[in-house]
Amino acid sequence: MTDETQQIRIIAKPQLNPSKCDFEVDRNVTEGTAYFGRSDAAAGSPLAEKLFALGGVKEVLMRGPSLTVTKTETVEWGTLARDVGTTVRAHLLTGEPCVGADALANTDGSDDQRMRGEIEAILESEINPAIASHGGVISLLDVQNGVVYVKMGGGCQGCASSTATLKQGVEQSIRAHVPGVIEILDTTDHAAGANPYYSPTS
Repeated sequence: MTDETQQIRIIAKPQLNPSKCDFEVDRNVTEGTAYFGRSDAAAGSPLAEKLFALGGVKEVLMRGPSLTVTKTETVEWGTLARDVGTTVRAHLLTGEPCVGADALANTDGSDDQRMRGEIEAILESEINPAIASHGGVISLLDVQNGVVYVKMGGGCQGCASSTATLKQGVEQSIRAHVPGVIEILDTTDHAAGANPYYSPTS
């Protein structure tokens, strides 16, 4: 085992969402993308199993040289971030795969196409009718390798509650009905519109 192998560099980068933190590694963790939304989904993926075993880990997303860990409300990042870094480094030194082949996202586009149809149906039948009373609407822009891109319009654009609407309502509903979703990203320009949440200073 060389010194170079031992010196695995990992940088923790907290997200604006306080429950999430990105960990950038100086080498690939996976060759694709893998998402684990609960501990039992990590079965057969050694690194994911070890991360959930730390306690306080709610979700794990691995993509190339990066990991995004979502914590529960019962733990603080001070200790958990160090434990995540130690666990990732120790596992990489074993040379064993980090995830099982079955956990890697399908990259031939067939899953994306399926998810588009299912998400559109959920938006039309459940999500948009629910937020229409607030004058809001959510549109699906694209699905790429399991990552869902949405845009908020109407009363949702610039709304101070838009993050809560997306994370607590929209994301939970989509995940509950559409298997295989890795991440849901809001592409909305909340600084624009008639009632911007992020308004420029004068």
